[in-house]
Amino acid sequence: MKKYIVISLDRFRDSAEIIAEVIGGDVTEYSRDAFREAFDRYEGIVAVMSAGIAVRNIAPLLKDKWTDPPVVVVSPDMRYAIPVTGGHHGGNEIAVMLAKIGIEPVITTATETMNRGSVEGYAKINNLEILNKDSTRKVNAEILDGDIPCYLLNEPSMAVVSPGVSVLLSNGRYIVGIGCRRGVSADEVTGAILKALDMAGIEKNDVLVYSTAVLKKDEKGLISAIRNLSGNLVFVTDEDINSENPESGSRATDKIGLKGVAEPSALALSKNKKIILKKTVFGRVTIAVIE
Repeated sequence: MKKYIVISLDRFRDSAEIIAEVIGGDVTEYSRDAFREAFDRYEGIVAVMSAGIAVRNIAPLLKDKWTDPPVVVVSPDMRYAIPVTGGHHGGNEIAVMLAKIGIEPVITTATETMNRGSVEGYAKINNLEILNKDSTRKVNAEILDGDIPCYLLNEPSMAVVSPGVSVLLSNGRYIVGIGCRRGVSADEVTGAILKALDMAGIEKNDVLVYSTAVLKKDEKGLISAIRNLSGNLVFVTDEDINSENPESGSRATDKIGLKGVAEPSALALSKNKKIILKKTVFGRVTIAVIE
């Protein structure tokens, strides 16, 4: 299966084949279920049809710009390519690819129309992952008004940032959520993490970040363990934890008013919300691995 798919009405099949050749995609004929099936299988969709048909079909499928595939509408006369969703998440890139066969990309994302960059674009170019995705709305808005500072922190260091600061990390795609008892040692935490990663079939270098609850911010053994692993530990707020719906139950609900720690804190930071290892107990430490 290829990365992209071109969906077209039967009468525009020849145009769809040309576009598929350019972007390296599959081609399928438009049907009532074509977009629904493509949403689950492809990283990007090109629709050769009127924008109205495409928009009405994808509207019930849209969930999150970070996980939905971008959708680019190409006008039936092959004159314009319009990213209608996911411009910063691959849509603009697909539209620009089509310029090589004379289709004009119609870019509507604010930063690009003002000849400015975006957080998402910077992350993609530099192979980075945006940790706190909600921050991009504010940062991109500020970029429209002028340059904003970008800081590079080398290890060892600490950073305390507000919600309006985008944090970009360079390693891995997995979030390791950690819950633990009070007074746990660094060795206990490290041992639990390594066992969990082994069970999940994941290398330490594949971990993007480690997560836990804010109430663990003074847990010395936990902090030391992550430092020893050369990892990044994020303390997730109670509000963000309780906004998630973890599969595993937790006694933390009655004790501390949280839906859990390990599993929901990792879900809160993950892009795909895909559980690789459900909440698993290792002595006094609980670990969950989320992609």
